[in-house]
Amino acid sequence: MAAGPERALREAAAALERGGPGAAAALGAAREAVAAAGGPAALGERERALLGAFLRSLARARPAAEWRSFFLEAPPGLALSVLLEALAAPGSAREAAEVLELFLREGRVPALLWELCQAPAGSPELQEALLGQIVCLPDHVSNKLQGKNPPVFFPQNYFPLLGGAIIQVLQKISESLRGGLDCSISFISHILGKVCVHGRQKEILSVLVPRLTDLTKSDCIWQRICWRLVECVPDRWMEAVVLGFVQRAPGADVLSRLLGNLVVKNKKAQFVVTQKMLLLQYGHTTAVLQNLLGYLALDSLRRALLIKVLKELLETWGSSSAVKHSPPEQQQYISKAILICLSHLKEPEIESCRQELLTSMMEGVKCHLDSNLPQIRRLGMIVAESISSKINTDGPVLKFQYEEDDEARELKSLLVQTPPFCVVPGPRDDDRNDKTDAALPGELESNKKSHPAAPVKPEEESDAELDSDDDLIPYDMSEDKELKTKAPVYIRDCIEVLTGSEDVDKWEATVKALESLVRKNPAATREVSVELAKIVLHLEEKTCIEGFVELRQRAQVAILTTDPIPVAKYLTSQFYSLNYSLRQRVDILDVLVLAAQELSYPKSHGKTKHSDAQKPCIQLLPGSDSSKDWRKIVDERIKNKTRRFATGQSQVERASGPNEFNSVAGHFFFPLIQHFDRPLTTFDLLGEDHFVLGRLVHALAILMYLAVNTMAVTAMGKALLEFVWALRFHTDSYVRQGLLSCISSVLLSVPAECLLEDVTEELLEAQSWLGDVVEKDPDGDCRRLALQNLLLMENLKKKLQTVPS
Repeated sequence: MAAGPERALREAAAALERGGPGAAAALGAAREAVAAAGGPAALGERERALLGAFLRSLARARPAAEWRSFFLEAPPGLALSVLLEALAAPGSAREAAEVLELFLREGRVPALLWELCQAPAGSPELQEALLGQIVCLPDHVSNKLQGKNPPVFFPQNYFPLLGGAIIQVLQKISESLRGGLDCSISFISHILGKVCVHGRQKEILSVLVPRLTDLTKSDCIWQRICWRLVECVPDRWMEAVVLGFVQRAPGADVLSRLLGNLVVKNKKAQFVVTQKMLLLQYGHTTAVLQNLLGYLALDSLRRALLIKVLKELLETWGSSSAVKHSPPEQQQYISKAILICLSHLKEPEIESCRQELLTSMMEGVKCHLDSNLPQIRRLGMIVAESISSKINTDGPVLKFQYEEDDEARELKSLLVQTPPFCVVPGPRDDDRNDKTDAALPGELESNKKSHPAAPVKPEEESDAELDSDDDLIPYDMSEDKELKTKAPVYIRDCIEVLTGSEDVDKWEATVKALESLVRKNPAATREVSVELAKIVLHLEEKTCIEGFVELRQRAQVAILTTDPIPVAKYLTSQFYSLNYSLRQRVDILDVLVLAAQELSYPKSHGKTKHSDAQKPCIQLLPGSDSSKDWRKIVDERIKNKTRRFATGQSQVERASGPNEFNSVAGHFFFPLIQHFDRPLTTFDLLGEDHFVLGRLVHALAILMYLAVNTMAVTAMGKALLEFVWALRFHTDSYVRQGLLSCISSVLLSVPAECLLEDVTEELLEAQSWLGDVVEKDPDGDCRRLALQNLLLMENLKKKLQTVPS
């Protein structure tokens, strides 16, 4: 029976090869042969091979307009293979692309997938070939047509079409299962995996996830189909598929319906969900984290993984090495994951691991509070507060003081679970609450105005019966003036008041007037400058003076600028002395930097005004971050060095004058850099006091920057480079940022010729280190500063090359 179709297909192929008028008749003969065999699906292996040979001849001959339709009637897998061969052949690419477009538009892809689900291809090689042809079809067409391919082959159009074809096939599989027939879903899983690993999760899952979400709501067969679909994905593609579903699912309950207990059954999926997405990656959104951890919490078999994940997250969060070497973004990501895990814990689970949570909390909060970065410290406080509130529901809980901003509120909100498909209140709700709260005082005031006598009337009646003295009229004190204590007018009187006076009002007036008094009497100040500096350095607040810290700091700056050398020697010697708190040591650094900037700033007409102390842009008050100010002045310095060719209004000439910092720069700089590696009983810069080391490094960078055009700038630059080289591998990112700022200040302040002559070797070593920082440092600010330094070095090199020898 098979001899007839075989002979007919051979004759039809031969007629096509000969060409002429018999080619059109050959198409009809081939159709009759396929129909006689029972249709394309009933063809045996030999018939399919002969039909393939006929299709290849047909693609070469292209006898008439009807030849395209024959590819739509042939077995879809065979037709696709032949068309891709024709696409690769010279001279037939355009016609083959047109037939492939018809192949897609006429719905032959679902037919191909359904054919493979009913009767999978015989050999693994053939299956792999078909898989590559289906998934990489847009690439094949685009490579051949050089970008002139039809829009249907654009990835943003093709993969949603492929997703729709998968849904059609899954619906047929559902109907077959309900009818008692078996089908294989393996090939569909392979297609899904390969598409996702090629980076097209967004295109295909944007079709699959919404449809599967609707179909699995109340149908257990569809749920089983969906679970089987992801379970049959090969391990090498599992990560891309799981990540795509987690990112696209609208909620944890939907993800649970789509994936089932995949993380329990598949080790690769378990690794991706519990390790890679939580501990090795940190770029996912908060919604993805809530989907992921909510999925683990929704089933009793998966809750054990939730507890395991929480313990591993807390172990990482409490690791001092992780806090030092991981970027702030990753630490924030881990903190969010911990808070979401805590929100899903039930009371029996908290009770079972209460001691572990307490231990992890104590270790983690210590590591975070030791950090120099305010963001890291606050993360530690928020997470510790959250853990404490969970494990101590009845007793006292931890409470820290920190700034409540949007980030802190977002972190705290993660402790409260939002119901599935619940709209989270947006900014409008917050604004409405703010407006309501703001309106409350006004409402209370209006209530008081509208009912002025309601609470007072019964009280007046009762008092009138008991006491008749209520008729007495009080004195009018509205025009009384507060008596002000006169401030001292001599420097020595200030010393007496600050050291021995018990008059609080006089002491307060002295603190407020000290700065202006020092600036008005420089000669008298120089006589007792060191003694006065010592008194102000140890001055403690006796009363609640507004801005006491700023007043004390400005007075210290005034004393130091009035008599720079002896006062600078005293302050720098006290920085490394015993019995000083870390706050006092940081105050010394801040005062030195502010005074150096004031001395380097030109005075107008030789007069020092009270406002001069406020002109410098660097303000190193407690709580400020000197690194941000440093970057600002470095960027401004680079901007000033940039040449621009443009016309415009002439700028007002700035005040000019001698640089008073020139003769004293060494007294500010060198004593600070000498003893940093000598630990004291209460002070260890290279140990646990790395916060002060970070402030010291930033202060040295600013002093170096301010020493531009001074006599000692070259010696300062060389010493600073040696200092940087000794600390270049410090584990704290704040310290490394300061070291990189030191490199910038050296490059900007030391003349290029001096750099080339005196510090060539140091610069070459620094350049190699900067390259490593750009590539390997986990902190983003460090990488940016290192890249900026490399650009400065490159500009310096170009500048030296253009100078004639």
